[in-house]
Amino acid sequence: MSDTLNHGELGIIALKSSDSLGSLVNSRIKTLRNVNDPDFTYLVPHEEVRFNNGEGKIKLLDTVRGKDIYVIADVGNYSCTYNMFGYTNHYGPDEHFQDIKRTVSAIAGKANRVTVIMPLLYASRQHRRKGRESMDCAMALRELENLGVNTILSFDVHDPNIQNAIPLTSFENILPTYSVLKHFIENENGTPVKDNMTVISPDTGAMDRAINYANILGVDVGMFYKRRDHSVIIDGKNPIIQHEYIGSPLDGKKIMIVDDMIDSGESVVDIINQTAKYNPDKTYVSATFTFFSKGVEKFDKLYEQGRLTKLYTTNLSYVPDDIKKRPWFCEVDMSRFVAKIISTLNHDESISPLLDATFRIRKLLKNSQ
Repeated sequence: MSDTLNHGELGIIALKSSDSLGSLVNSRIKTLRNVNDPDFTYLVPHEEVRFNNGEGKIKLLDTVRGKDIYVIADVGNYSCTYNMFGYTNHYGPDEHFQDIKRTVSAIAGKANRVTVIMPLLYASRQHRRKGRESMDCAMALRELENLGVNTILSFDVHDPNIQNAIPLTSFENILPTYSVLKHFIENENGTPVKDNMTVISPDTGAMDRAINYANILGVDVGMFYKRRDHSVIIDGKNPIIQHEYIGSPLDGKKIMIVDDMIDSGESVVDIINQTAKYNPDKTYVSATFTFFSKGVEKFDKLYEQGRLTKLYTTNLSYVPDDIKKRPWFCEVDMSRFVAKIISTLNHDESISPLLDATFRIRKLLKNSQ
C-alpha cells in the first residue's frame, strides 16, 4: 500500500502550545509521503475557547471518525495567554494539560485510536513521594488512560519508571540523542570526537542519560555528586553545599554536560564553574528542554568568560526568540524525527529502529573523520 493512499487516515491536532512544531511536522510528513497537494493538510482544524471567567473548551471543526489521531501539546509553553476577568493570564502546565484532556474528550471515542504526544511530560518532576505529597504525574497518566488514550509519547522523561503507573497503556520515552549529536558533530566541522571528549552527568539522577551519550560516541563518562543541605528548603529544593567530581581527567578535553532540562539553570551553571577548575578545552551543554525561568544572564556571562562554548537544546518546548539569538544557543529541530515516528506508527510499524541512535551516530562519526 502506498503512502499517498494512506494519508487520509491520519489526523494531527496540534494545540496552540505546539502550533509551530505541529506545522513543521505536518510539512515533514507530507514530504515523507510524497504528498504534493499544497492545500492538503494532516492538521485537524479546531478552536481553543476561553470564557471570561477562565473556563476553557475545545471544539473540533472537522471529523475525526475512524482516523489515527495524534494530539501534540507543549505543557511548558508559558507564552500562551488568555483573558480572565479583564486580566491577562499566562498558561501554566495545569492549563495545558487540561486542554489535552478536553481534546481527547472532544474526540469522544470516534477516532480509530488516539496518541498523545507530550514532549515535556506533565509534572514529570513529581514522579515519586518523599513524604505526604501529591503524585501529579502518575495521576495525570491515569487520567489519560481512563479517557481512552491508546499511546503516550514523551521525550527524555525525568524518571521513565513513572510509566509503571499505567502498565496496560503504551508509553514511549523517546531520547533525542541522534538529532542532538548529529547537530553537534556537524557544528564541530568534523573535528574528531573520540579520545578527546568526556560526557558528564550533573548528578546521579542523570547518569543513565550520560552513559547513553558516552556509549554512542565511544568516549569516557564522568559524574558530579551533589551534597545538599537537607535541613533547609529554598525555592522548593534543598540547596547544594558542594559538588564532587568522579571520573577521568578533564584537562584539555572537550566536555559535554547532559541533562533532561534546564529550569533556573543554577545547577548547570554550578557544574560549568566546577569543571572550569579542571581546565577543559571546550564546554558544551546538552539539555532536551530549556526553560530559563530565571538567570539566563548567567549563561551570557559564562560565554563571555569562555567557560561555555555552546548549549544544545530542542524545539520540543517553547524558548523565547531573544534567547534563541544568543551566540551560545543552538536549537535542534526535532520535527523530522517526530514526523517519522508519527508516520511509522500510523502504518502500524515498529519505531524501535528510529529509537536506537548508536549505529547512525557512529556511521556519522566515521564519515566526518
